Amino acid sequence: MSGTQQVSSGRRTLPPFRADHVGSLLRPAELHQARADFKAGKIDAAALRAVEDKAILDVIELQRSTGIQTVTDGEFRRQSWHMDFIYQLQGVTQVSGEVLHVQFKNEQGTYDYAPPAMHVDGKIGIGETIFADAFRFLRDHAHPEQTPKLTIPSPSMVHYRGGNSSIDDSVYPDLGEFWSDLTAAYAKQVAGVYELGCRYLQLDDTSLAYVNDPAQREHIVAIGGDPDHLHEQYIANINRALAGKPDDLVITTHLCRGNNQSMWAAEGGYDFVAEALFGDLNVNGYFLEFDDERSGGFAPLRYVPKGKQVILGIVTTKRAELEDKDFLKRRIEDATQYIDIDQLGISGQCGFSSTEEGNNLTIDEQKAKLELIVEVAQEVWG
Repeated sequence: MSGTQQVSSGRRTLPPFRADHVGSLLRPAELHQARADFKAGKIDAAALRAVEDKAILDVIELQRSTGIQTVTDGEFRRQSWHMDFIYQLQGVTQVSGEVLHVQFKNEQGTYDYAPPAMHVDGKIGIGETIFADAFRFLRDHAHPEQTPKLTIPSPSMVHYRGGNSSIDDSVYPDLGEFWSDLTAAYAKQVAGVYELGCRYLQLDDTSLAYVNDPAQREHIVAIGGDPDHLHEQYIANINRALAGKPDDLVITTHLCRGNNQSMWAAEGGYDFVAEALFGDLNVNGYFLEFDDERSGGFAPLRYVPKGKQVILGIVTTKRAELEDKDFLKRRIEDATQYIDIDQLGISGQCGFSSTEEGNNLTIDEQKAKLELIVEVAQEVWG
């Protein structure tokens, strides 16, 4: 697949697209400063919102300039890809003073990261649609050729962070009730974003990738779970949450092994979860991390049924160096040993800024990565 050889026709008109991206994007310096000023009490919420608005308008144009069809707000109104959502669920409280360490790694070593902790100390529910204002702004300012995508954490992430021990057993003596309430809340969220005009929703779920790592399965035991079957429980509950989704709402899920300031937390291929993940999870497509050897090989893709799309995350968002086009095309060709090329697309392996700090790239380097994704997709699929 060297040069501009086209192996399959088809610019997809529905997401996920041949050239796509996960969602989060690098925050500009002005937004970092405004958020610091807000935390310090130097500016109010309205002033911060004005800076966010300007930054989002700019990032909408950045995405348009690369030729990518998906548009997000870069998650610019969030500090964290998942906790900003989870803390807005009724019954969930942020816990200060309780530290849950997560080990992140890079080429230089291992780092302890202390993400915000949470407790479920009330009945899980949802009031107003979460991120409604953020999506309205994106919807109203996206260009006609752009498809707005909203990203939210999957239901699994509400449980995986602290497990059974983070759920007050006086509120939920039966965990089945917890899952019933949580999936009902998510079903309400899905209906709410659909009413806002969202037709492309992504559930970000690191847990379904983490459980491929034996070290993470030890963590599951520590939080009171079943390491052999927790992923099946998660998949069943995601399906419950999506059971009533409209037919024209495209839902994808993104799986990675941690993405924090160019560091990662887990490793291992998708083999442990593949059969249930691809065969049982009722989503339209998967964004899968495949940018290096810790992500495993493509063989698990043999379980993907016809009709589902897989977006190969073969362009890393952790480093600035651009991948060679022919190398990327060979990677796509390798994947076609297990799945039809018409079911594939490409993207970054994760977002560029899962937390507000962002990965170790510049905004111009990020743009070059997005342009590379578009160029390779055009040369492969036309």
